[in-house]
Amino acid sequence: MAGRHTIILMQPSQNRGSRTFMDYNSVNHALDGICGLYERKIRDINPMIPNITYDITDLYNFIDGLADISALVYDHSIQAFLPYDRQWIKQKLFQHLKKLAQR
Repeated sequence: MAGRHTIILMQPSQNRGSRTFMDYNSVNHALDGICGLYERKIRDINPMIPNITYDITDLYNFIDGLADISALVYDHSIQAFLPYDRQWIKQKLFQHLKKLAQR
């Protein structure tokens, strides 16, 4: 999944005007970006806490709390973006964070 252009489509609230997208050079960068969004939210809620810690359940709850989230990942073999849903994103986040934890 490295080097595969990835676009995250997100709607944080029920308000359709909250729709946005984030553009990344790879799936891993996109996953890091989603974690960064969650970490910024935690910092906004708890600005006095110097070190933020969370587990995968917290991250899943954040993702499930979004009105909508999906990913478009470029597939070079067909020269098109393939769509992936919330469950795929959560599965990839788990694999990505597990790999990071093993380093």
